[in-house]
Amino acid sequence: MNILGIETSCDETAAAVVTDGVHIRSNTIYSQIAKHRPYGGVVPEIASRNHVAKLPGIIEEALSEADMDYKDIDAIGVTYGPGLASSLLVGFSAAKALAERLSIPLIGVNHHAGHLHSVFMGEGAPEMEGLFPMLALMVSGGDSSLVLMRQVGRYEIVGSTIDDAAGEALDKAAAVLQLGYPGGPVIQRTAEGGEADAIRFPRGLEQPSRSKWLYPYDRELCFSFSGLKTSLLTYVQKQESPLEGISMQHVAASFQEAVADALVQRTERALERFNVKSFACAGGVSLNRVLREKLTELSKVKQLPLLLSSPKLCTDNAAMIAGVAYEQIRRNEAMDEPIDVSPSLRLSDWQAA
Repeated sequence: MNILGIETSCDETAAAVVTDGVHIRSNTIYSQIAKHRPYGGVVPEIASRNHVAKLPGIIEEALSEADMDYKDIDAIGVTYGPGLASSLLVGFSAAKALAERLSIPLIGVNHHAGHLHSVFMGEGAPEMEGLFPMLALMVSGGDSSLVLMRQVGRYEIVGSTIDDAAGEALDKAAAVLQLGYPGGPVIQRTAEGGEADAIRFPRGLEQPSRSKWLYPYDRELCFSFSGLKTSLLTYVQKQESPLEGISMQHVAASFQEAVADALVQRTERALERFNVKSFACAGGVSLNRVLREKLTELSKVKQLPLLLSSPKLCTDNAAMIAGVAYEQIRRNEAMDEPIDVSPSLRLSDWQAA
């Protein structure tokens, strides 16, 4: 079965053709990073305008790369949340019109479910059998959470950030240090040559709380990056001269270490709490080298398989969306066609019945 995937949840315009859920025939992406870099972050209006201009050509390119025509497509999978409303509308409207014209099913897909599914896709990806239940660390610009997966399509969020996401923290750190955008890659590049233990930044939620815990998840499995961000800002403001050279490298390396430590510490706690057969990490931040190294070491200690998305599938793409759409169809769990986009869609809201 050939699925055309369409993804426009934020600032990547993407289309892909995937066969039988895992075989990627094409994965075409137009990145808008250069458009948003002058503003230090994604500007929704600019993002949606670029989606409108680029999506038709991206879809055609994906079909051409897959050596297929519209008649070869059996269904369309499209991201309908979470994300920027104006960006989601572009991809959703195009997918809906195309599905109606071709008289084929339209499958609405949760963007985060796509990231989680990406660990099963591409060359060298493992078979799903024997890997569930699985614990997944979802880390991106907009989300940081721990997800217990009983099987594909069955998600239970067991831990989450209570403020900033890890990717957001890296973006803000890069802005404070005046390193540019996006934050994750520039922090990692700047950290090369720096000492990760040069500065002791907080890992978040390290001290017992005196106030009532108001969040729906166990405090021990939750993340907090706002204090880390404030600590960095305070450190920079106290410096008598602007950071540069090795001093800047030390700061970047220490901040990156704090983010990775916080993510891995909570992951280890969750592995101790839940009886799982494997664990995974997905999302844009999963590209980070230090995080990957720490998770790989944790895998050895716990003697559990670790699944990581291939670098091309870590950031936003449409192949992962097509993969989830196929699984929904295969398991007869394809939900009714979504009537509209859902910018605040959660995994728990989206699960197939």
